[in-house]
Amino acid sequence: MSVIVSVARGHNGSTTLLVDGKVVFYLEEERLSRFKYDGSPLLGLLKVFDYVDHIDHLVICHTHRHGPVLDWSGEDAYQGWVRKLARKKFEFQTHEIDVIHHEMHAACGFYNSGFETAACVIADGAGSFLQIGEIDDTCYEFETIFNASYPGDFDTVYKHVGTKQSIGMSEAEDNIFITEYPGHTKMYEAVTQYCGFPAIEAGKLMGLAPYGNPNEDLPSFFNGEWGNRNLIIPTYPNAALLNVSRYDILKEDVKNHVEGEYTDVQKDLAYKIQEETSNRMVQLIKKAHELTGEKNIVICGGYGLNCVANYKYWKEFPDLNIYCEPISHDGGTSIGGAKYVYNKLKETEKPSKQESVYYGPQYDPTGYMADLEGLEVTDTTYDDVAKLIREGTIVTIYQGRSEGGPRALGNRSILFDPTIKDGKDHVNAVKHREWFRPFACSIKKEAVHDWFDLAGRDETPHMMYAVKCHDGVEEKIPSVIHVDNTCRIQTVTPEQNEHYYNLIDAFDKIAGVPILFNTSFNLGGDPLVETIEDAVNTLNKSDIEWMYLPEIQKLVHVPNE
Repeated sequence: MSVIVSVARGHNGSTTLLVDGKVVFYLEEERLSRFKYDGSPLLGLLKVFDYVDHIDHLVICHTHRHGPVLDWSGEDAYQGWVRKLARKKFEFQTHEIDVIHHEMHAACGFYNSGFETAACVIADGAGSFLQIGEIDDTCYEFETIFNASYPGDFDTVYKHVGTKQSIGMSEAEDNIFITEYPGHTKMYEAVTQYCGFPAIEAGKLMGLAPYGNPNEDLPSFFNGEWGNRNLIIPTYPNAALLNVSRYDILKEDVKNHVEGEYTDVQKDLAYKIQEETSNRMVQLIKKAHELTGEKNIVICGGYGLNCVANYKYWKEFPDLNIYCEPISHDGGTSIGGAKYVYNKLKETEKPSKQESVYYGPQYDPTGYMADLEGLEVTDTTYDDVAKLIREGTIVTIYQGRSEGGPRALGNRSILFDPTIKDGKDHVNAVKHREWFRPFACSIKKEAVHDWFDLAGRDETPHMMYAVKCHDGVEEKIPSVIHVDNTCRIQTVTPEQNEHYYNLIDAFDKIAGVPILFNTSFNLGGDPLVETIEDAVNTLNKSDIEWMYLPEIQKLVHVPNE
């Protein structure tokens, strides 16, 4: 038995346990620590030893080697923690992966795609911190294209890195371009910050973008292939800042800004950066196809979570097989690192496509009742819960293993009736989210083409695409259709999630709508709930009163005071 434990350090820290090439569990540290974007995976390591009593390989993934050491011995902290957590000394091999961050993104997406060969397009805020050639400054990965083949070859065919030095553009070696310009994901972060959000929460900007319009008074973010240096000040590795001093429209906008509100210029900037960066990704995909000849395309890295752009690729490239990795953010590199090492060390079979991202620890449903003591708990059925939702009640669902990545897929979800006209505003208020943020929906797979345009595809089980709805659908399910007539959707089958499918089916029989309004089981600023205790705590501090436990067919009522 081959046992590999992999940790990803930095934001969205995570732990992966890989046994004989299979993910036994994957867990983002924030789910246990309850600290958003927690980058130090320690509590996840504790879970490892619920499953195994030894490990063979420890993989430590991070953007650069920055310690810390454990103690006077000089031993890496994670090596020491693993040794101590095992409660006995055992031998294992440590793999420090600190200069191939983008390659770990590529490994995560490639091995999960099921492709035997593919071009991997990676774009994120800043990958590994690199020393290249004779340049006396640190360079930062922005975009990379790999020609990947099974079992474990990742050949770099294109890489854009940036440096604070004003060196113009140079080519240090074949297909590696060094510029003073930030990558397009960094530019996206810049506008995110300008609109008042943390750079890491660029998904909020994606929700704001459809409220903007084309505005020719705003400068372009790109001058040809590279960025507009006059608009962006690269403050690597932190998010870039908009250079307001050179543009009257931005200077005036700053004067008009009111805390908590969004100006027309901010909305238009959001629209513009969404359009220009997604077009930039389209060009990178074209480049990837041209350089490698591959029709299989893997998208990963932070920009891979841009579900609006992901749908655009479907539309632009109907003849390409495009796979967008659902755990595209840095947490996914622990999966990539584990599978990368495994496939380097082992003779493996042909790859298999990732069918599920329910990677969290498995909890014993019979133990739930201990955490529900003092609460009203009643027997229930799918029909009962569907009727409750149809009455306009917000109902949470908690079951099984938690979802890997940022999308709630029916195991840690808040559910609502999608037909209620003001449902979006109501749930945003309850969740303490910004008014403009859209919601997703879950739909029975067999019904999806009656409601949405999947651009020739048949499914989207991991909620990675914001797809167009058919004409008239926005009037039938207004609470989940965004202002641009799109919705981030999850197709559901009984095989993928039996209980969740049965609930959607029960709602369909009552309402004639095979769809449920679905958002993550958390409040604004909090991580997704992980344990049943987290779930109860969230209900206690919210205006939500109901939780459905389908594994034991119980309905929990937490009355609000």
